Amino acid sequence: MKIAVLLLAAGRGTRFGGALAKQYVKVCGQEILLHTLQSLSQEPRITIVQPVIAEGDMLFSNTVSGHSFPFQLLPAIYGGAERAISMQKGLAALPDDIDMVAVHDAARPLTSKHVLMDVLDMAEMHGAAIPGFAVNDTIKRISEDGRVIDTPNRTYLRAVQTPQVARRAWFEQALKQECKRLHLHTDDASVLEAAGFAVYVSQGDVNNRKITTKGDLLWMQTQLTQIEKTLTEGML
Repeated sequence: MKIAVLLLAAGRGTRFGGALAKQYVKVCGQEILLHTLQSLSQEPRITIVQPVIAEGDMLFSNTVSGHSFPFQLLPAIYGGAERAISMQKGLAALPDDIDMVAVHDAARPLTSKHVLMDVLDMAEMHGAAIPGFAVNDTIKRISEDGRVIDTPNRTYLRAVQTPQVARRAWFEQALKQECKRLHLHTDDASVLEAAGFAVYVSQGDVNNRKITTKGDLLWMQTQLTQIEKTLTEGML
């Protein structure tokens, strides 16, 4: 089974702010995008990565130039204004022999080997899987004016992450079925769910965090510093 990653980097990043797209911000001397690509290198089943970038993005090719990875990094293509449109364009660009597709955020740089392994294992077993972890806080569902409607049982709640993985044919069929409602879907798995495909949750990790605000940069720097320290102590 051949597995490809759609690496989505076409978002506007409005919550992050600033003139520079967040995937090109340097943390510990290296762009977030490169940290993300290096994390994907931990999983040998990933054979192809298809970047999907914003139209007019002139930084991607310069950022990856001179770097090598164990997978084939395809030339970047332009995505769309909505995540699902970027998915559609990315799927269409993949070689015909790709069976399984993982959709991943370019600004989720610290995905561990275990998260990748678990989600791919579960997707190969069931057809579709997403990493997630238990919600510790009590969650309230509210109305538009702020009134509490109900309190879901957090035993059955999960905070989900990427990569979100499914059979290529499932993604293609789901996007076709949901073509008039794509703007309603906030993640890739919800498109599958709406089309009737069963999605399973693998083990996520709180450190598999998406860089969303500038405050996340300090967190990422702290994590990378700790990882470097652990590796250095292990070699002594």
